[in-house]
Amino acid sequence: MSFEDIPRNSFHWKIAIYSAGGPFCDGYILGIIAPALAVLTPQLDLSALMVSLIGAATLVGIFIGGLLFGYVTDILGRQIMYVLDLATFVVASVLQFFIGEGWQLIVLRLILGVAIGADYPIATALMTEFTPRRHRGFFLSFCVFGWWVGFAAAYVVGYFLVGVGEESWRWMLASSAVPAAIILLLRLGTPESPRWLASKGRVQEALAVVREAFGENADLGDLPPEPPRTSFWNIFRRGYAKRTVFAGAFWLLQVTPLFAIFTFAPTILEAFNLGGGRASYLGSVIISLFAVAGLFPAMYLVDRLGRRPVLIWPFFITGIALLILGIAPKSPAWVIITLFVVFSFFNSGSSVLQWIYPNELFPTEVRATAMGFATAVSRIGAAIGTFLLPLLLSSIGIGPTMIIAAVLCFIGFVMSWFMAPETKGLTLDEASMVREPVS
Repeated sequence: MSFEDIPRNSFHWKIAIYSAGGPFCDGYILGIIAPALAVLTPQLDLSALMVSLIGAATLVGIFIGGLLFGYVTDILGRQIMYVLDLATFVVASVLQFFIGEGWQLIVLRLILGVAIGADYPIATALMTEFTPRRHRGFFLSFCVFGWWVGFAAAYVVGYFLVGVGEESWRWMLASSAVPAAIILLLRLGTPESPRWLASKGRVQEALAVVREAFGENADLGDLPPEPPRTSFWNIFRRGYAKRTVFAGAFWLLQVTPLFAIFTFAPTILEAFNLGGGRASYLGSVIISLFAVAGLFPAMYLVDRLGRRPVLIWPFFITGIALLILGIAPKSPAWVIITLFVVFSFFNSGSSVLQWIYPNELFPTEVRATAMGFATAVSRIGAAIGTFLLPLLLSSIGIGPTMIIAAVLCFIGFVMSWFMAPETKGLTLDEASMVREPVS
């Protein structure tokens, strides 16, 4: 039996937990900066420009890491990169405790971003290539679930640590070393992807991995006998250019408003006159927890209802929520919180497609390359949005800023309606097959 048709078992769950552990750290590192910035900004007397640069530094790093290390992962393999990026998390996280100036934090956040950008294609490619097709959407969604749990956990930790005192931000930032060290130890000894091994002509090694993981009756299925050579430019050839544009564009349109809003969530809630101090932190925690809740229906529906509806309709719903926030910024507190909850719930739900589509739509020899490129493209928008948000708040105010975010969601709705393919139930070879004429 092909390992892509083997029923879900304990090995799949082990790979899922190890793979999702990286995204958990990714989300935690990206989330913890919001409560930390609220405390360290006055202490280090940071300007609005410096705050914007710190907020955007990790996202710029993700752009570099995704663009570079997705391709490196297709060349060197999934397993070695699977461990190295977590080691970088640990070291850079600890060093954040000792910074004394804003520029030092920018450098460390940039390094962390590079490691995060590397982990996206590494962890998801390995997860994709071990997963049975019937449950692929669920398991890749589980990686996204790990990201959001980490993101929400960062807000919870920040909420409790803010009472420690003026130096609480140091403990917040360094705390990401703890989960990173745990996941690093768990990932040691993870086998290499059999699909990657086969794509490099190492078929016997691939078969040995499959049989050790799934039993002597497992086989490699109908893998291509002579897979094409890995080349970065293949994601723009043979009809894949349209898929590359789609994967990067819908992801960009999802995360640009998301990161801008969540990175500065306490500040935004204060701009809506919902209180300052720990009250704004508590509001941020509530919104982030609803983001985690939004994943559960999406994880269930993506393998049953399909990929397209789980992507398309949340764009429309989040656009409506942000538009109302922009038009009526002086609404009662319960209305403001409800609209942010709606945005978080549906945006996070549709985010499962960020790691499903790029991994399904491209063949093994460029799967991590495509995932890394889509990651990089998405972070262009996320970095710009995060950089501009404090400046927009101080220049045009909260209402127009929310309207701009709503417009991005509506663009995503229209684009996904016309470009999103349906890959539910397909094997990886079927999903990644291009039916367009060779260019």
